[in-house]
Amino acid sequence: MTDRIEQTFFRPVRPGNAFEETVQRLLQTIRLGVVAPGEQLPSERELALRFSVSRDTVRDAIRSLADAGYLLSRRGRYGGTFVVDELPTGPAAVVAGGHEEPPDAADLEDALALREVLEVGACRLAAQRTLSAPERERLWTALRETSQAGPEDYRRLDSRLHLTIAELSGVRSLVPLVADNRMAVNHFLDDIPLLPRNIAHSNEQHEAVVSAILAGVVGDAAAAMEEHLAGSASLLRGFLA
Repeated sequence: MTDRIEQTFFRPVRPGNAFEETVQRLLQTIRLGVVAPGEQLPSERELALRFSVSRDTVRDAIRSLADAGYLLSRRGRYGGTFVVDELPTGPAAVVAGGHEEPPDAADLEDALALREVLEVGACRLAAQRTLSAPERERLWTALRETSQAGPEDYRRLDSRLHLTIAELSGVRSLVPLVADNRMAVNHFLDDIPLLPRNIAHSNEQHEAVVSAILAGVVGDAAAAMEEHLAGSASLLRGFLA
């Protein structure tokens, strides 16, 4: 992940619900692949500075996520807090102490509609820009990693590809909006199976999206993203509606 995307997730939380928002922000970094399985989180001190909270708040959030199976602590010279190699499956909302009601059809349609607005718009903006060589390489790398991912990593790396496109839109405030929406969509995706044929088709669509962005063909980029999102929406509606 780039410094810009990391800054989006490791930014100050609002003081009223500091613990809950710290947990939420850390969960986003984990579940959306900003910090990948096996990778180390920044230190408690650095997280406290970035989130503008106390170290006690960070420590409590890390302990809660460790108890929920997302993080582990290692001692010694190479110690620290690490994301577990295999993430828990299913909803993560119970971590902060509550129980989440199952989302209904209206929740699904709301998340899908917002996703289309945000991600098609991001795609258009990215295709309109003249991307630098490092930006183009980041996009190709995200595409390649997604296309080569196994089932256990696919949704995490798929999320990273979509976040990279949002970042390349050039609108900094768009990235956290896409991230929040992606968390909502992934909540639904976790409840349906990964279908090999759909993964292969999604990879083809990803390539079409990325190729159009890099070629600067705005209409094709937006159309490819619309088609890609429509396919995911159809599967979700089929399994969950």
